[in-house]
Amino acid sequence: MQHKQSESSLLLSRDDFRSRVFDRDGERCVICAAPGVDAHHITERRLFPDGGYYLENGATLCADCHLRAEMTTLSCDEIRAAAGITAVVLPPHLYSDARYDKWGNILLPNGTRLRGELFYDGSVQKILGDGSVLGLFTDRVRYPRTYHLPWSPGRSDDDRVLPDTRDFEGQRVIVTVKMDGEQTTMYPDYLHARALEWTGHPSRSWVANLHGQMGWKIPPGWRVCGENIYAAHSIHYRHLRAYFQVFSIWNERNICLGWDETTEWVALLELPSVPVLYDGLWDEVRIRSLAAPTFNGDAMEGYVVRLAAGFPYAAFRHSVAKYVRADHISTRTHWFHGQPVTPNQLQPDASSVAPTDSTVRCVS
Repeated sequence: MQHKQSESSLLLSRDDFRSRVFDRDGERCVICAAPGVDAHHITERRLFPDGGYYLENGATLCADCHLRAEMTTLSCDEIRAAAGITAVVLPPHLYSDARYDKWGNILLPNGTRLRGELFYDGSVQKILGDGSVLGLFTDRVRYPRTYHLPWSPGRSDDDRVLPDTRDFEGQRVIVTVKMDGEQTTMYPDYLHARALEWTGHPSRSWVANLHGQMGWKIPPGWRVCGENIYAAHSIHYRHLRAYFQVFSIWNERNICLGWDETTEWVALLELPSVPVLYDGLWDEVRIRSLAAPTFNGDAMEGYVVRLAAGFPYAAFRHSVAKYVRADHISTRTHWFHGQPVTPNQLQPDASSVAPTDSTVRCVS
């Protein structure tokens, strides 16, 4: 089935959405052919920045089938197939290579599900409980898609860009170096990269050993997200402070800890955080000036901006953004498939696990 992001489809008004969905489906439930009572949003409208009123995101359902769809015992794929919908319309921040339930929770091939941004919403908890599907959820979470800042030049056609920076204005922000490695998430008993399956690879052996030594320190239900930079990707580092550097920690309620609490936890976990370039109130001129060709003697991919305060998973796209330099990707072969593993180098005074305080270039 073809996947389309919402910006490539025609947005309708609420009334037009209902009438056009009913007209297409002959005012009958697409599942059981009973009289239709609801123009159902296949993917929850709250996940869309514009309300999700797209014809391909709607289907006519009767009351019983609508309840099953809300409980997710009737799947999005079943509804689309019954309605003859051949394109999956997704909110722009969701991944096109994943399958989702109604509420934006990722469906895994083994039948389990990952908690999405609406999972802890009270109404969602109730309806999923009514459907007896809460037991299908694991504590694994896929790291969200990070939007580019409006002035970031190093983006591809598939990347997402913030329309503006209003969510940062007037807020204390932290700007960190964007490291060129593999995003890695650690739980007390498991770790994975951006994809949830952990496949053995020489570039991952070091971080897997690190997790084996310290994973027990992570509180139950929490996860530590950082960059595995043991192997050279597009940048061959020669002055690293550590091969794994933390950029966020999430608690059992899927809330990203504030930066000050994060630095306390990295000290407790004896892990380093990514280097900080700026800590202060949002200052676009100053933050734009942080783009530089090098940092600490190595090429610099870019930087990441995040709110200093904590935020829930659902607010990620309003709380974190990145700047990537132009023409960053220089390798022709993906580093994981066929490219020889070349270890990065630590700076002379670094240990395999570096001190926990971050290098700070400028603080306001």
